[in-house]
Amino acid sequence: MSKVYSSSLLKHHTNKSESGNFDSRLRFVVVAVYIIALLIGVRLFFLMVYQHEFYLSLASGTQEVVAELTPERGQVFIQDTRTSEEFPLAINRDYYSIVADTKTESARIPDQETAKHIAETLAQILQYDDIKKDELIAKLSQENKVYILIEKKIDQKTRDTIAAHNFPGLHLIPKPYRYYPEGKTGAHVIGFLGYDEEKGEVGRYGIEGYWQNELAGSPGEISTVQSAIGRILPLAGRTVKPAEDGSDLLLTIDRTLQYFACDRLERAVVEYEAVSGSLIIMDPKTGAIRSMCSVPTFDPNDYGKVTSIDVYNNTAIFTPYEIGSIFKPITMAAAINEEVVKPDTYFYDSGSKDGVCQHPITNAGKVVFKDTTMTGVLEKSINTGMVQVVTLLGKHPFRDYLERFGFGVKEGLELDSEQTGVISSLYINKKDQIDCYTATASFGQGITATPLQMAVAYSAIANGGILMKPYIVEEVRKPSGKVEKTKPTEVRRVLSGKASALVGAMLVSVVDNGYDGAAHIDGYFVAGKTGTAQIAGRGGYTSETNHSFAGFAPVDDPKFTMVIKLEKPKRQYASYTVAPVFGEIAKFALDYYQIPPSR
Repeated sequence: MSKVYSSSLLKHHTNKSESGNFDSRLRFVVVAVYIIALLIGVRLFFLMVYQHEFYLSLASGTQEVVAELTPERGQVFIQDTRTSEEFPLAINRDYYSIVADTKTESARIPDQETAKHIAETLAQILQYDDIKKDELIAKLSQENKVYILIEKKIDQKTRDTIAAHNFPGLHLIPKPYRYYPEGKTGAHVIGFLGYDEEKGEVGRYGIEGYWQNELAGSPGEISTVQSAIGRILPLAGRTVKPAEDGSDLLLTIDRTLQYFACDRLERAVVEYEAVSGSLIIMDPKTGAIRSMCSVPTFDPNDYGKVTSIDVYNNTAIFTPYEIGSIFKPITMAAAINEEVVKPDTYFYDSGSKDGVCQHPITNAGKVVFKDTTMTGVLEKSINTGMVQVVTLLGKHPFRDYLERFGFGVKEGLELDSEQTGVISSLYINKKDQIDCYTATASFGQGITATPLQMAVAYSAIANGGILMKPYIVEEVRKPSGKVEKTKPTEVRRVLSGKASALVGAMLVSVVDNGYDGAAHIDGYFVAGKTGTAQIAGRGGYTSETNHSFAGFAPVDDPKFTMVIKLEKPKRQYASYTVAPVFGEIAKFALDYYQIPPSR
């Protein structure tokens, strides 16, 4: 009996022990599950909240497919200002790349013999020499190449010639390129489309550079979703943001004037052995630029073939210089407007002006003119006479007039790389007394300006005394169809109508009776002035000179203002270089616009 009791008791104790162990293990499992669940929850919270953007971007990068939609670059046009007929200056044209394939089974160059035949035929069409032909044979002899670039940017005619042979494994791939139908004519006006490693194709210089954003337009994009194995998921849909094409531009440039004037300037640079040349023709009543040339020039279709990148600079707006005697009418106009002198005001020239600068101021060639008038001062280009004029006018009023004429500031023309001249020497001495800087500035030395600034100032004399803002873009044509027209802008009145008329008449006398007779045109009143300015060097002025001519015609109803500059020509005076060039171009322009003689 006692043994049975002991056995039962032992069994009961054993069951109780095993139950306790089970409960402990169960509690351990439950705690472990809770801990694991908590860790998972914390991790999910961290991933879904704190790293949400990272994994969203990662998913987009692996599943979302985005392709850029390229806009079409806007075109640029010039015109015949008599008929409003338009001509393309910058357009987009398809060229072709030649690509070979020696790998793809269904469309490849099948063997070495065929490769050699293709290379020899292409070499003949592309006018390769023996060295380039051998290089081409070596290229096409490569095996297992899907893409072998042979040539890029070939024209339509060459493409058609190659396509006619129907070569196996050869592909002609179209790609739009910028094309400039006028070649070097207007090169500095239009600039060119270059390449930037970060931005890709981007406008450089001229219109292409200044109007880059408007011409380029805005790229669009198309996005969709792909599966893990790279297949597009149709049900995922797609998002399309259309590209916005660039705006078209119509310039104020007259195609015929541009061609004739730039050709004549280029011939003058060669004839007189000048380093460079610049020319601007401007409508004095509106500020519209009708022609703008710079020599040496380049072909924007092949802009890389230049001897120096300086060739890209449009010297008509980029290169300030000491303008010399074409500045004298500006000083004279200010004095006449202030009524401190008249055209017939008497002046005696002794040939020298002492006590103003360290050395006496003399006339060119140290000539003495004795008795004359203010008109004679301009006709004979008398330096001492201009010192007398600025002395009567006063230093501060003189400086104020220069600012009102727009000197020392940019004109704001819509072309890349415009620079401004410098008149800071007139601010060195605060006193109102005439110093050396003011005296020499009166005849265009010690201050600088660009041909554009001189054209704008002369236009104010020509049009009755109003400074007009120059512009070269007549219309901006948006891809939406909206057209923005440029309206002529009056900056300020600089001279009275009477003063501008008097100065205009004085400049006619300069052409008729002065050194500038080569600019005379029978039957017309032509106003103008030459300038022969020594070029500053170390320690003073050198024997080298810049030649300029500024003028307008016909004086009674001006159709154009023109400024011409030649850098370091191998002739002594501007009256023998730029004056005849002005006369020839002015006569052409008067005939072109069919302006009847009034004289």
